Amino acid sequence: MKGQSIILIVDDQLSARAVLEGVLAGQGYQLAFAPDGPQALKMAVELIPDLILLDVMMPGMDGFEVCTRLRANPKVAEVPIIMITALGDQHSLLRGVEAGADDFLSKPFNHAELQSRVRTITRLNRYRRLLAERAKFEWVVEQAEEGYLLVNDNDEVLYANPKARLYLGLEDKQNSDAPRSFLRVVLQQYHARPPEAWANWPEPPTQQPPRYLVRPETPTARTFWLQVNALEAPFGEETVWVIRLQDVTEKLALQHDMRSFHGMIFHKLRTPLIGMITGLDLLVDTNPQDAPEETKRLAEIARRGAQRLHSEVEDILQYVRIPVLAETGHEFNLNQLGPLVKQISANLGLENVTTTGGEDNLQLVLSSQSVELILSELLENAQKFHPQQNPIVEICVFQKDAQTVQIKVSDNGLTLSPEQLTQVWTPYYQGEKFFTGQAIGMGLGLSMVASMVWSVGGECGMYNQVGGRGVVVDLMIPLAKGPQSRSEELIL
Repeated sequence: MKGQSIILIVDDQLSARAVLEGVLAGQGYQLAFAPDGPQALKMAVELIPDLILLDVMMPGMDGFEVCTRLRANPKVAEVPIIMITALGDQHSLLRGVEAGADDFLSKPFNHAELQSRVRTITRLNRYRRLLAERAKFEWVVEQAEEGYLLVNDNDEVLYANPKARLYLGLEDKQNSDAPRSFLRVVLQQYHARPPEAWANWPEPPTQQPPRYLVRPETPTARTFWLQVNALEAPFGEETVWVIRLQDVTEKLALQHDMRSFHGMIFHKLRTPLIGMITGLDLLVDTNPQDAPEETKRLAEIARRGAQRLHSEVEDILQYVRIPVLAETGHEFNLNQLGPLVKQISANLGLENVTTTGGEDNLQLVLSSQSVELILSELLENAQKFHPQQNPIVEICVFQKDAQTVQIKVSDNGLTLSPEQLTQVWTPYYQGEKFFTGQAIGMGLGLSMVASMVWSVGGECGMYNQVGGRGVVVDLMIPLAKGPQSRSEELIL
């Protein structure tokens, strides 16, 4: 059991084992018994006890040999051993010392004395093990690039590795004696954000939002961010919290830069492109009848080029916005899937799209905007890959289990090669290059679908239709809630 010292009692006499059990029962120990030397060696390695009570006089392998072999095994070499013997001569005691015994008790022994010695040795051994565990922990994290601390239930810092001491401005561990409160130390230098995530420190936040320590920007330094994670872990007989401090300043700065880049693209590319397309539309649509044919042709080429460039810029913008789309927190109600498919089909001019499933009030973890983008990309992809750009598409929705919805999008377009099927989720991969000779768009559609589905813990795959042309895109999307599992298909 957790927190109990393990004592291995080794004696060939059943009555002797029963006496020791009676003396130590009810003292908070976990007792184990071995009737001979070979069994004692085996059980010692399996249990790694806190103490071994070892009888000397046993047939076959006596206690001296057992003690010698235990000391020769690195796994149990440091386990304390009390030898119990009826031999009172000096020679026997010397043999026991040479074999590695820590203490001796002579038969018949005093029960109170035995209890006292066992209690003292087990406590010392547990403390030794605790120090050894902490030493191992320190050895692992001393060179770590992240900050690590040990904090007890009173929020006192028991240990901090060099990186944690740097982040928190703690003095060197050799020069620190007074206990320090973790929260008191960090709040002198950082803001704890969001406040609600820190309300029950160090217990995990109820809704699992990340915990951050933020050092505001100064005239000489930019904002500094630490993400804080706490893990409850047993250390010997006590429980401590392992705290990790991770510098996420660059990560958050990159997200800010990405949003700034998105805004720059929006204003620097999208706005003038829309003006170009509008002007070319007017030029082509209002071109006088007597204008040279070459002028008309060049104007139409320019318009198509501008439209294509606009489409590719939109693809890039959608791609860099995937994390935002996947983390909006607004779930998609599955009963809106049918109307959404009809709307997208109408926008693309697709006439042969059918949907089955999705009438129940189930919530997908993806936002409405994410689902719309996924369906738009899949339907547009089916249209692009069809020889006449007029595919027959079937969308089937199943509740796979209590946590997952399965969405299958099947078409009758191209059949792909194994190499193409393994590469379809790769950005800029052109699966139909050898069909048209030129792909429309940047090849980001399926990689966007995969990124959004993967970001919420879902799965996606693609395979060829069995016995026909076309492919099937198979999506597994988690539910925001866990309704009762149904095996039958949900009919729209």
